Amino acid sequence: MEDYLNEKEQWERLLTGLREQAPWMLAGVAVVAAGFGGWHYWQVRTEHRSLEAAARYSQALDAFTRNDLTGGMKIADDLVKDFGGTAYSDQANLAAARVQAENQQLDAAAARLSQVLQSTGDHELALIARLRLARVQLGQGKPDEAIKTLDAVDAGAFAARYAELHGDALLAKGDREGALKQYRAARANGADTIDPGLLDLKINELAHS
Repeated sequence: MEDYLNEKEQWERLLTGLREQAPWMLAGVAVVAAGFGGWHYWQVRTEHRSLEAAARYSQALDAFTRNDLTGGMKIADDLVKDFGGTAYSDQANLAAARVQAENQQLDAAAARLSQVLQSTGDHELALIARLRLARVQLGQGKPDEAIKTLDAVDAGAFAARYAELHGDALLAKGDREGALKQYRAARANGADTIDPGLLDLKINELAHS
């Protein structure tokens, strides 16, 4: 009988404890539920923004393909404004800068590429933007700035392209020996250049002149 009473007392104590702790337990559940709901909302909102940015980027590329430069630039600018700091805003700036460079709007292209360098957290994308910026600077007649841009980082997988453009910049300054050294370095780094055949022509021309 005593064992029965002890078990009954223990059970009653347990129920009493649960009643006392119930408000705190419910509050904890509510906090967890609110946190999950907030995370779910953030995830949905992020996915929605990503899809919208992707759609606008596609529209910008389509406009550029149709040679609608004005329309493409406006879409790209709006994308950068509304989705700044995202991968799509950086890609939009790269695409717009390429179109501007092809149309000799070099100052505008340089500004966009510099913006990409400041905003992107993607190391490889930054290397591409830096290479294009140096090419634009060379087109602007600023070989010293192009060299400074190229020398600012370790080119990694883009070493051959960086070396070739460095050679172009040195050649523009009249440094044929330095240019040949850079071209040979580009060749030694492999065939990761835009046009390996053109690189060989550059090397042969300087080596035999």
